[in-house]
Amino acid sequence: MPKVSSPKALAAALTEYWSPRVVDELEDSYVKVAKVLGTFGWHSHDDEDELFLILSGCLRIELETGAVELAEGEMFVVPKGVRHNPVAEQECCLMLIERKSTLHTGNLVTERTRTLAQQLGED
Repeated sequence: MPKVSSPKALAAALTEYWSPRVVDELEDSYVKVAKVLGTFGWHSHDDEDELFLILSGCLRIELETGAVELAEGEMFVVPKGVRHNPVAEQECCLMLIERKSTLHTGNLVTERTRTLAQQLGED
């Protein structure tokens, strides 16, 4: 039976901010949803691009070269190696597509870091 899901509903049901959940996989990538509010923190992913798709609300992605403002239905790919800082002034639900090797907070460990087991809902 084919699997149908609503990323927007899955993200809205999350109870913890900045704690993405894996909802599916596509070849060597995970599809994740998250509910966010406030500032995430500067980080980068040295070897992986990261796609942000806004499901509800707005998100600003600060880059060292400026900022990108995203509204519902818009997406942006942060290229590998680019330092970025996601910021949500109000609650925002989003979908991420990342390679399975992508570390949640890049090469930094912070209070926002979630393990792959946590993102898979195993922990």
